Amino acid sequence: MHTADAGRCRLLIFDCDGVLVDSERISHQVLVELLAEHGIAITLEQTIARFIGASTARCAVELSELLGRPEADDVMREFARRTQAAFAADLQTVVGVPELLATLAARALPYCVASNGNPAKMDFTLSHTGLQHLFEGRRYSATDVALPKPAPDLFLHAARCMAVPPALCAVVEDTPTGIAAARAAGMWALGFAAMTPGHQLHAAGAHQVFTQMAELPALLWAGGEVRP
Repeated sequence: MHTADAGRCRLLIFDCDGVLVDSERISHQVLVELLAEHGIAITLEQTIARFIGASTARCAVELSELLGRPEADDVMREFARRTQAAFAADLQTVVGVPELLATLAARALPYCVASNGNPAKMDFTLSHTGLQHLFEGRRYSATDVALPKPAPDLFLHAARCMAVPPALCAVVEDTPTGIAAARAAGMWALGFAAMTPGHQLHAAGAHQVFTQMAELPALLWAGGEVRP
C-alpha cells in the first residue's frame, strides 16, 4: 500500500473501545471490583491481558472459568449495568480523535467503525462522546457476522458494506486480537499502543505502531510502501 497516495487507502476502519472512546480502563476497573465481590482477586493488568479485545461471548466464557461455574449471565448483566453507569460519569473520546476525524473528512478519506462489542454498547459510547453522528450508517458489530475478531469476518463485512476491496483498507486497532483480525483480512494493520504495549501489537502482526492519534495522518499520507 503506497501511503504517499491517499487514493491507495480507500477506507480507514476503526475499532471502537480504546481507539475512538477511552473506555478500556474504565470497564476493566469495573470488572476488577465486580470480581472482587465474588471472591476473585485479579489485578487491572491481569483483566486487561485476559479480556481486552474479546467479544461479549468470549468474555462470558472467561468469566465462567474465573467464577468456576458453567454460566455467568448474572455477572455479565451486572457488569454491563455498572459499566454503563461508569461510562455515563466518566467516558470521553480518545485524545485527538475529533481532530483526526475532521482531517479524514477534509481529505475525503472514508472511515467506519467495526467493534467486537454489541451494537447497544457501541451506540451508547459513541452517542455519549458526541461521535455517533460521524459514524451514522457506518457502524459494524461482531453480531453482524458468524465469527468475532480475531477472525477476519467483521473487517471483511465492513469493507463489503463500504464497497472497498480489503487490500485498500487500513485498520486502527489497540489489541492483538484486532491486529490479528486485520492481518487475516489482508488489510493494513495499524496498532494504537494505548492499553496494550507496542511490542505486543508488533508481535501480533501490526505493520506500524503509534501512540498518539495525532501521529496517524503522517502514517496515512507519508511516503513509502506498506503491504499486508
